[in-house]
Amino acid sequence: MKSVSLKAFPRTLSRRGGSKKLRAQERIPAVIYGRLNAPQNLEVLSKDLDELIHHSASENVLVDLAVENDSNPKRLALVQEVQHHALSGKVLHVDFHEVSETERVTITVPVEARGEAAGVKTGGGVLEHVLFKLRVRALPKDLPTLIEVDVTSLDIGQSIHLGDIPVPAGVELLGDKSMSVFAVAEPLTEAAEAAAAAAATPGEPEMIKEKKDDAAGGDKKAAAGDKKPAADKKK
Repeated sequence: MKSVSLKAFPRTLSRRGGSKKLRAQERIPAVIYGRLNAPQNLEVLSKDLDELIHHSASENVLVDLAVENDSNPKRLALVQEVQHHALSGKVLHVDFHEVSETERVTITVPVEARGEAAGVKTGGGVLEHVLFKLRVRALPKDLPTLIEVDVTSLDIGQSIHLGDIPVPAGVELLGDKSMSVFAVAEPLTEAAEAAAAAAATPGEPEMIKEKKDDAAGGDKKAAAGDKKPAADKKK
């Protein structure tokens, strides 16, 4: 995985309300932590972080973090977590996990199918994508951003398991090697499709709605009944 340069600064506002003031200054509060050094509060420019995220081809980003006035001119780190505002989507905070160039790290990588399976192309089968992410371990420079699996030879009833997937040199796949990642299932029969469609038809909400209508009708009748004695009383 190729690292991307990013400039950071020691955080100047860290008390209560400091994060809000930082964001008002177009800076994002951050923290870097790891086994190599003690945790440190940082801040990065909003425009630099937005550019880093938007131009990244993967959810895993490796950065060469240059912290201003730091004794270590560059610190290698993975973007561990990015917190966004629930409504605006703006970045609120970012966590960096410092790593060593010489020690293997573990991350989760997306896995995608490449090509059209033979069982789908000629037999009308259905390609099932069972696992969408795989755990891998490697040196930071060897970490893949994506794992693609060739499924063209996969026929109906066949599967590709975790242990069948080739990975680049220096990369280790973690997990049960017998787990299915991709499989081609037999095409659904008309009866099976009809049964699936019937099962997906929402019937319960209509019954609930009817009950609500009945209750409303009962309330109206009760209200009408309450008004009649009042009219008699007026007489």
